[in-house]
Amino acid sequence: MIVRDADFTADFASLRFVRATVFIAEQRVPAEIEFDDRDPLCRHVLALEAAAPIGTGRLDVDYGGKVGRVAVIASRRRAGFGTAVMERLHEIAREHDLPKVWCHAQLTAVAFYERLGYRATGSVFVEAGIDHVRMERELR
Repeated sequence: MIVRDADFTADFASLRFVRATVFIAEQRVPAEIEFDDRDPLCRHVLALEAAAPIGTGRLDVDYGGKVGRVAVIASRRRAGFGTAVMERLHEIAREHDLPKVWCHAQLTAVAFYERLGYRATGSVFVEAGIDHVRMERELR
């Protein structure tokens, strides 16, 4: 397993593959909202196995440390790739001296984020047709 920083432009095909597979095909998120105007401004991470893209995530430093678009191909879930992606995103946040990170977690992923030290801080809301809750994690 390799988890590395990704360049949104240079690595777009790999990022698109993972996100389209997970969010658009599997979870039925509308394609027109999956990629947004924040993408070029975020720090991206890419997880690879035998050079194949299998996971990704992004950190929006300028938006208060928002973690988003965390995805791992279904066949490789529960193998540590999501945790490795999150650990790198946390490292990047620390490099930018952010005191905390936050995300809009799908309800099905709350336990994953809790294992990483996140706590729910709000009520359930719907985003892209999926139930979410805001979660935060202190970094210091």
